[in-house]
Amino acid sequence: MEGKLRISFTFDDGPNTDTSLEVLDLLKSHGIRASFFLIGQNITDESKSTIKREIDEGHTVECHSWTHPAFPDLTAEQMRNEVERTNEMIEACTGIAPMFFRPPYIAVNDLMFETIHMPFICGLGIRDWEPDASAEERCKLLLDNVHDGQIILLHDLSGNGKTVEALKNAIPVLKERGAEFFTVRDLFKVCDVNPVRPASEKKVWTDLF
Repeated sequence: MEGKLRISFTFDDGPNTDTSLEVLDLLKSHGIRASFFLIGQNITDESKSTIKREIDEGHTVECHSWTHPAFPDLTAEQMRNEVERTNEMIEACTGIAPMFFRPPYIAVNDLMFETIHMPFICGLGIRDWEPDASAEERCKLLLDNVHDGQIILLHDLSGNGKTVEALKNAIPVLKERGAEFFTVRDLFKVCDVNPVRPASEKKVWTDLF
């Protein structure tokens, strides 16, 4: 692959004290910074240590809702509660307010764009939320489809070891291709793209180009 390959690994459904830590160990071994989209109800006294490590190691922490509902089924008030409650918990833990929101199931409607005033993030999925998708399949989907400015949609949910294995195989190949790895916040900066769009321009970011 020729040219630049600037990408961002993003992980949904944490924090926890098993798979999240395996992901952090792998990222640390390669000097990679990523972004974690947290579910608010998963933030417990035990898992707060995972969030602390994410911040201490240079990753960013973003919002993935409080209970992971299908937002199009919610009222505006319920949507706000899901997002604001999560954002407040994350800021209380880290001192840093989330900047981005990943809609559960990437399910969106007009009311969400009117109600939630944060950029919506999707990404290149590698079927890693499907238990029957092997580590090899996940790795191949990533390597076959990644391009410059790509956000990679991954999951560090408890027990998702196949994604850790997929990344162990994919990261060296991506490095050989000259990949540079960024948090979502930094990916927008280095690609000189403003993630904020007018309310009239509905946008869910999968990639930047």
